[in-house]
Amino acid sequence: MIYLDNAATTRPKPPGVAEAVVHAMADYGNCGRGAHSEALSAARTVYAVRQQAAALFGCPRADHVAFTPNSTQALNIAICGLLGPGDHVISTDLEHNSVLRPLYRLRRQGASVDFVPADHNGRLDYGAFERLLRPETRAVVCTHASNLIGDLVDIDFVGEFCQKYGLLFILDASQTAGVFPIHMERQYISVVCFTGHKSLMGPQGTGGLCVGEGVEIRPFAVGGTGVQSFSETQPEEYPTRLEAGTLNSHGLAGLGAALDFLNATGSETIRAHEDALARRFYAGVRDLPGVRVYGNFDAPLRAAIVALNIADEDSSEIADELAERFSIATRPGAHCAPRLHRCLGTEDQGAVRFSWSWFNTVEETDAAIAAVATLAEEAR
Repeated sequence: MIYLDNAATTRPKPPGVAEAVVHAMADYGNCGRGAHSEALSAARTVYAVRQQAAALFGCPRADHVAFTPNSTQALNIAICGLLGPGDHVISTDLEHNSVLRPLYRLRRQGASVDFVPADHNGRLDYGAFERLLRPETRAVVCTHASNLIGDLVDIDFVGEFCQKYGLLFILDASQTAGVFPIHMERQYISVVCFTGHKSLMGPQGTGGLCVGEGVEIRPFAVGGTGVQSFSETQPEEYPTRLEAGTLNSHGLAGLGAALDFLNATGSETIRAHEDALARRFYAGVRDLPGVRVYGNFDAPLRAAIVALNIADEDSSEIADELAERFSIATRPGAHCAPRLHRCLGTEDQGAVRFSWSWFNTVEETDAAIAAVATLAEEAR
C-alpha cells in the first residue's frame, strides 16, 4: 500500500517510537502516583516530553504544557476554559470541526462567533479581522493549516492583530506541529493545541496544549491528580489543573522518541522533503483533463496536502478506486471542514485528499500521479 493519508495520521512512525512505547508498557508505573522507581521513571519521561514540547513551541514554561489524548480535547479545554457567555470570538472558514463545534456550542450558551470568510479558492480575506472586531471580542481561534487544502493561515498577522487589541490567540496546530515554526512568545500566541500522531509522528492518543504566561484556563475535567487529595476542587497549579486522571505515559514515551527524531532530522529538512513531493504531485495532476485541484500553490509555504476531484465523480468512489486498483491510501469526503467545502462548492462531492510525510518517496508520488491520470482518462 502507498500510504498518502498522513494528514489523518502519519504512517509509519520513526524508528524508536514503537520501542519506546513497549519499554514504557513493560517498565513504567503511574506518573505522579507514587515515589517508587517505576512511578518515577514514568514521571521523568513525561516531564522530559513537557520540556521538549515547550522548546518546540516557544512556550516559556515546561509546567505550562498539559497533555491530552488529542488536539480535539486540547481545543475544547482551551475554548471552554477561556471563553463564555457574552464573549465574541473571531475564527475562519478554514476550521476543522474540532474548532467549529466547541465554538457553536459556546454560541448556544450565549457567546457570539464570526468567521473570516474564504473565497471559492479557499483564500482568506485578512481585512475581515478588523471589520469583525467588536468591543466584546475576546479571542481569535484558528487553524495554522487547513486540513483539507493545506493552505497556511498567516499566524504572524493574526498574532500581531491579537497583540494590538489585547485578544487571546488560540492556535490549532494539528497539521503543522513539528514541521512549521511556531513560537508562542514571538508570535503572541496564548495557547497552542497540538496532536501527537500527525506531523509530530508520534502515537495516537497523545496531544496537548501549551499555555502562555498569564493565561488562566478553567479546568475542563476534574478528578484524581495524585496531589491535594483532600481538596474539593481541582488544584490551581499547571499542568495538574488541566490533567485529571492517569496520563498516557506509554504513548508520551513514544511521543518523546518521535520528538527526538524530529530534532535529529530537522524540521526544515522534513518540511522541504514533504513539500517537494506534494508539489511534484500537484505539477503532475493539475493540467489533467477533468481534474480540479484546490488550494493556493503559489504560496511559498503550505502543508504537504493536495485535494482534488475528478470530473463530477464522487470523492469516495475515486478513493475506493485508488485503494482497490492502485493500492493507494487517501482520504475522501468532507474532512470535518464543512465551512470550507461550502466555499469551494464541494459540499456534495467532497474531495480526495493526498497527504505526504517524511517517509514517502518520489516513486510513490509518481505512482499516484499515474493513477490519477488513469482515472481522469476513464472519467472523460
